Amino acid sequence: MIFGRKNRKPIVIPQKKVAEWKYSTCNYCSTGCAIEIGLGDDGKVVTSRGHAGADVNRGKLCIKGLLEHELFESPGRGTQPLMRDKFHHAFQPASWDQAMDKTADKIKEIQTKYGRDAFAVVSTGQLLTEEFYTLGKLVRGCIGTNNYDGNTTLCMASAVSGYKRSFGADGPPGCYGDFEHTECLMAFGSNLPEQHPIIYWRLKEAKEKRNFPLIVVDPRVTMLAQFADIHLPITPGTDCVLINSMLHVIFKEGLEDRAYLEAHTNNLSELEALVLDKRYDPIHAQHECGIDEDRIRTVARLYANAGAAMSIWTMGINQSTHGSDGVANINNLNLCTGNIGIPGGTSLSITGQCNAMGTREWSSCSGLPGYRVLENAEQRQEIADFWGIDPEFFPKKRGLTETDIFPAIETGEIKGLWLVATNPMTSMPNTPRIRKAMEKLEFLVVQDCYEDVETNQYSHVYLPASVWAEKEGCHTNTERRVNLVRNALPSYADSKPDFWIFNQMAKRFDNGHVIHFPDTPEGAFEEMKTLSVGSDRTLDISGMSYDKIEQARGIQWPYRASEEGRKGQQGLRGDPRLYTDGKFQTPNGKANLICVDFVNNNEQPCDEYPFWLNSGRVVEHFHTRTRTGKIGNCNKYSPTPYMEMNPDAAEELGIQHQQYVRLTSRRGDAVVMVQLTHRVARNAVFIPFHFHDCVNRLTLGLLDPYSRQPAFKQCSARIEKVDQQEAARLNAERRAF
Repeated sequence: MIFGRKNRKPIVIPQKKVAEWKYSTCNYCSTGCAIEIGLGDDGKVVTSRGHAGADVNRGKLCIKGLLEHELFESPGRGTQPLMRDKFHHAFQPASWDQAMDKTADKIKEIQTKYGRDAFAVVSTGQLLTEEFYTLGKLVRGCIGTNNYDGNTTLCMASAVSGYKRSFGADGPPGCYGDFEHTECLMAFGSNLPEQHPIIYWRLKEAKEKRNFPLIVVDPRVTMLAQFADIHLPITPGTDCVLINSMLHVIFKEGLEDRAYLEAHTNNLSELEALVLDKRYDPIHAQHECGIDEDRIRTVARLYANAGAAMSIWTMGINQSTHGSDGVANINNLNLCTGNIGIPGGTSLSITGQCNAMGTREWSSCSGLPGYRVLENAEQRQEIADFWGIDPEFFPKKRGLTETDIFPAIETGEIKGLWLVATNPMTSMPNTPRIRKAMEKLEFLVVQDCYEDVETNQYSHVYLPASVWAEKEGCHTNTERRVNLVRNALPSYADSKPDFWIFNQMAKRFDNGHVIHFPDTPEGAFEEMKTLSVGSDRTLDISGMSYDKIEQARGIQWPYRASEEGRKGQQGLRGDPRLYTDGKFQTPNGKANLICVDFVNNNEQPCDEYPFWLNSGRVVEHFHTRTRTGKIGNCNKYSPTPYMEMNPDAAEELGIQHQQYVRLTSRRGDAVVMVQLTHRVARNAVFIPFHFHDCVNRLTLGLLDPYSRQPAFKQCSARIEKVDQQEAARLNAERRAF
């Protein structure tokens, strides 16, 4: 008898009859899990499962992947194009030709009146790579605006910038297989169990086999910090001080790999002089970074003395005014200890979105396809010749990033905007300021799978896009593994694949009749393969094909056609690591040691705003909940905004567990439910970033000078009591989504 019940009701798992399994890749985070989608006799999706033969996930999926098949008919899907003259008018249904014609006409009108760059485009990390390549063709080759970026600026720009500054090119040099070889792992601002559960499972499995030290650097006691051997609860935003202090110990005690440094790096003497300054002696550094001097020495020695050591990081490093410096400094640490290009030794950025790597590689957001740059005349000529247009059509340097585009709307520099699968009304910092900017636009087109995405309240044209396996194409995951999404079912209602939308829009511009736009994603992939060829290119996918990718369950680049015969079947694995020969993508082939002298420009807690405000993910949600908010078994675990608060701080303010409070910063306010926990320090709070009109009403969003990525993680706030009934009413409204 259980709790007084005489008859126990057994758990029953309903049988889901599957007639056919379709191969796919998860469309949420960057882990790159291979999925099989189960179709019933009627052709409808009934279930999904992890692919047991895939090296990445080996049959496992997180809660989002297990329920991903529910996306196709989830509430709020766009069913047809919509148009209106003013954003405060009601939408009217339109045909695809009407919506596309109006969009093209408005783009041309704005560019004729104000200049080509007065219209901006912001895309995403959620499209398929062939769609990114096609969008880049459309924007760079047809529309011609230089103000074109992706929302990956909000998550991965600092990693990109840091890799380029250190190694001369983007691209994570390591792989998940390094977990199985490392002898010490240091995680900076990365909470794998909630951010990337399957990568965490790979790490956990490797650690159980070989009990290497796991060091976690995070102000909050995250789930990963709870599992760590050493947790360093650092003062927010001071990672560079900690790393410089570690390097101080390493150089002072002669623990560096001097032979590797002298053979393969630039700026050794300058870096050594910087970190040996007394400011970075642990005796002094401890007061700035909040980690005591003995612990700094212990961690530095552990890392340097390991046979192979690796670093991973996520948004805790990237989303900072020192994000690019933090990445460069992690690279410094690994270069100084000889941990680049060896099994178990790497600087591995854990990417956020499923295809953030694809947009970095092929979308032309920051340059031209295949990691080419606008500043290089030869590369502009190469792409112009391939597309058949005048190279003078291209700008000579990169334009505004996403985080600079919105201020440019305020100043009147930008009059029109096209948003593709991104939701800045929830994802951008200081959203009250973003709202005011959106109201100033003369024309906004929103292209998204969901009509009810918050940003659509300001659009003039809405284009309903297909979702995930209603399309076909590739993703590239965190470890440079290209994997495939096969088309499993037709598009929902009258939505269309993004690839089709970009192709149709190109026909409405002059250069669209000059440039060849393949009819199929596979045709675009063949173009990308041609553009990737080069012995000096790390991004070479020329040996891949859709069938090979599916057969291998994903192939890492570089995978060169010229080497395929030599490699045989092993070639389906690609190259797991970059820079194994110690040769980098810099002019002299050596890595750059970057001198990072920390300047603290974070917003600090003060008498008026005494709490550090931090934000991050929870496992059941993804980004702005556009999708997971519609999936019942995801949303029910976190249906409403909440805030982690230290019980001692709460007692001092007279706040109880599960009460509502008003959190206020210099930018705005938000009402949240309190969850008391010792996971946060007494002077700190944490809020998941997924909820609309919540944490990003408060965030500061100062920008990294190199990557232009916002500092979501470091700002200050105060906590106030609030009317509980009114707060409950607001909460009920929010839960309706």
